[in-house]
Amino acid sequence: MASVSRKRIWGWMVFDWAQQPFYTLGLTFIFGPYFAAVATEFFLSQGADSSAAKAHSQELWSLGQTVAGIIIALSAPLLGTWADASGRKIPWIYAFSVVFVIASAAIWWLKPDGTGLYLVLTVFFAGFIASEILLSFINAFLPSLGTDKEIGRISGSGAAFGYWGGVLSLIIMLLFFADDGGKTLFGGQPLLGLDSSEREGTRFVGPLIAVWYIVFMIPFFAWVKDDPATIKRSTQLGDVLRELFASIKGLKQRPSLSALLVGSMFYRDALNALYAYGGVYAVLVLDWTTNQVGVFGIISAIAASIFTWIAGLSDKKFGPKPVIYVVITLLIGVCIVIITMERNDILGIALADGLPTNAALAGLIGATYGTADLIFYVCGAVIGGCGGGLYASSRSLIVRHTDKSHATETFGLFALTGKATAFLAPALILITTRMTGDNQLGFVPLIGLFLVGLIMLRWVNKDGDRAQWSASSQ
Repeated sequence: MASVSRKRIWGWMVFDWAQQPFYTLGLTFIFGPYFAAVATEFFLSQGADSSAAKAHSQELWSLGQTVAGIIIALSAPLLGTWADASGRKIPWIYAFSVVFVIASAAIWWLKPDGTGLYLVLTVFFAGFIASEILLSFINAFLPSLGTDKEIGRISGSGAAFGYWGGVLSLIIMLLFFADDGGKTLFGGQPLLGLDSSEREGTRFVGPLIAVWYIVFMIPFFAWVKDDPATIKRSTQLGDVLRELFASIKGLKQRPSLSALLVGSMFYRDALNALYAYGGVYAVLVLDWTTNQVGVFGIISAIAASIFTWIAGLSDKKFGPKPVIYVVITLLIGVCIVIITMERNDILGIALADGLPTNAALAGLIGATYGTADLIFYVCGAVIGGCGGGLYASSRSLIVRHTDKSHATETFGLFALTGKATAFLAPALILITTRMTGDNQLGFVPLIGLFLVGLIMLRWVNKDGDRAQWSASSQ
């Protein structure tokens, strides 16, 4: 492979930095909780009781995620095939970047009284759709950035770089803008004269995500270009659909890629559930405050950035498959801890509570720590670190199954399988929780999903199947 310029590699990696605040701030730690609180108050004002209002709020958020997941699953492979046929990905990245920026900025319009509730929810998940499709196009550049050994390190470094962007953006929001109880984490008013009574500091998360993306995508557009040597094919809709369906049908002749797509479908679903329910667990089981959840997010993101970088180095030395085995095993261990830990004990062993805590820190987060809190912070670090490593090494392993002329299509299929069962883990958690009446036991199905992913990896060729694919497509 010809030498790839460092600018092109850095330009590609900077996308993760530019995009990550949408997930860290928008989906998980700032807008998601704010939306839930606003929606709950809105339904209370409509006459619902407290439990019903919370249920409606969660149902509304879940509906947005479900519809977005379906749209992504149906559109990403088609758009990927279309882009591969034309040989041009950059115009699509420009187009979806515009949607992403507008949708992110629109978060500002969700007011505390519920004004704009349904509209902002719709626009936010339009941004989520754009973000996920953008990721498919960006990932399609990865095979052109180095050899198989180099790609593992590049993928891990890019993901780690992105997590640092999430860390910095979250710190900025918590310290200077997010107004919990009218005050930022520093105990002051939000910057820029934002009105805390209207939650303008928290709502500023939308414009911050949008501006962050615009500024930090400049290196990508300056340094990453489409490959002019790409062989172009017909872009007629009928021809694109036939090519896509032929690729899906051809998976029967590609057992290694099929096993990887199916296995990753299950273990990514379980991982996403850990991300989605971590904060809920902390509130329901450990009685955490908003500031504690915020600190938890910072620790998780820092751990993710460090361990994802380490996973990238390990990927380069040992290959992606062993890395995936190790991180899934660690995530199963986290699930066991979550299932067996209560506020005052784990596996029936009593835990000390009210451990000595630095007075300034206790005042900052509004709480003192117990052993259970510290254990869950470690769990958060493991989830963040292993999650980043799992994503980066899965991406690296997909590259080993990817022909450059169909790269966007293959990553579109990766997106399809990532969303095809997005409902599964939440549904299993819901059913198990209702059957057992226990929050912790509700996480038992995640162990099963991780195990299915591990089992499917047995049929995945650690070196990929590109040679087989190229031969069969002649």
